[in-house]
Amino acid sequence: QDRDTDQLSWANITASDRWGIRRDWIQGFPTLDAEKQDLVQMKANNGVLLVGVRDHDDGKHQSGWVSIDTGVFEEAHGDHSHWKYTGTPRVTGTKLDADQGNPAHLYVYDNNFYLANDQKNGFSRLQPMLLKQASSASGSAKFFPGGGNHITMAAVNNSVAYSSWIDGGGPNAGRVDVVSLNQNGEPKIAYSFALPSGVIHGATANSGKVFFAPADGICWVDVDLSLQKTAETVQVNHLSLGKDEEADKPLRTGAFTNERNWVLCTTGKGDQSALCLINAAAAQPSVVKVSIPVADGLRLTTPETVLSLGNRYAFLFQDRTDSESDVQEQLTVVELDPNRDRDFRDARVKTTIPVGASKIDGHHGHHAIAFDAFGRNAVFTEPGEGMVNVFSIKDMRVVARFKVGGSPDSIVVVGAQDHFH
Repeated sequence: QDRDTDQLSWANITASDRWGIRRDWIQGFPTLDAEKQDLVQMKANNGVLLVGVRDHDDGKHQSGWVSIDTGVFEEAHGDHSHWKYTGTPRVTGTKLDADQGNPAHLYVYDNNFYLANDQKNGFSRLQPMLLKQASSASGSAKFFPGGGNHITMAAVNNSVAYSSWIDGGGPNAGRVDVVSLNQNGEPKIAYSFALPSGVIHGATANSGKVFFAPADGICWVDVDLSLQKTAETVQVNHLSLGKDEEADKPLRTGAFTNERNWVLCTTGKGDQSALCLINAAAAQPSVVKVSIPVADGLRLTTPETVLSLGNRYAFLFQDRTDSESDVQEQLTVVELDPNRDRDFRDARVKTTIPVGASKIDGHHGHHAIAFDAFGRNAVFTEPGEGMVNVFSIKDMRVVARFKVGGSPDSIVVVGAQDHFH
């Protein structure tokens, strides 16, 4: 994504004798008004890229989504795969109007997209196979009520969703709506329950549990696939992240990442900064903290994880909290499982390197990183420098830098350099 123009481009990154890049713009991508609209989260799934569009008028201008055929597909060859590049990326569907609820958050659960329609107090499920065909893409979204105002959510087995309200006070503080995804007829909320604190901004599902990020620590519940529970019988469990010593209030987090049966997030600032690891498969999960030294004026971003040559890593940027700051930003790599026993309690910082500037503007302008399909290389953006970098995970260093101009923001990588024979 280019934050300056609200346009979406694509590039082939090649490696032979030297690294190269060939960049172009997405065919058929709508022209957005950069003063009134923003590109928000985007995800790739089964050859389809979905990107959300948010406007500055609570969805009354034009918000919604755009679906893109990436032109790339995975061809299975027994115990390995090859990536085939069959065409240039093109738009297959566009849904931009005053009735899409101004989405912000986008998820992939069980091979379906879930887009939060904040101002409609609900979410939409979109299937990649329908999005791939222009004839079915625009009408492929199925709306469900649940969650409100600024929604974060989790879905399990395409059967049940947990959708949250961000309210910090009033009747919807800490509210989570539980919604059946298998309903015939008009979808409705099965039941709702409340967390001990509100301002929920984060949710995920892992190992039969759903995790939430409210104002105080982390809460989790067991998944109720049969929808037999009620507001009174749901058991809400709480995990403390500690206390912010300067602000004298509980530490919190804001988003989760899954790696196998572990849930990852960040918390704290300054010398309290940490990567948090939770074994979701444990009967009674607990928080493991990996302390990460972070300078004043920087804050850890949500971790992104990768399996690379048998090693599991989490990548976290240390981004400025104020765009006017000149504090040197960093990229930290955490080795999640040094002894490879799939127990992340021995996780440790592998390396930290300086990176070019971000370009913070509210939720936008952060560094972003993604990985090739085989976990050999990472690609990350430097919005303030107009740069895209290729990072060798094996060598733990930047191996190529490309000036693309503008403010390269969010990034997705599809496919990988072939190395099977």
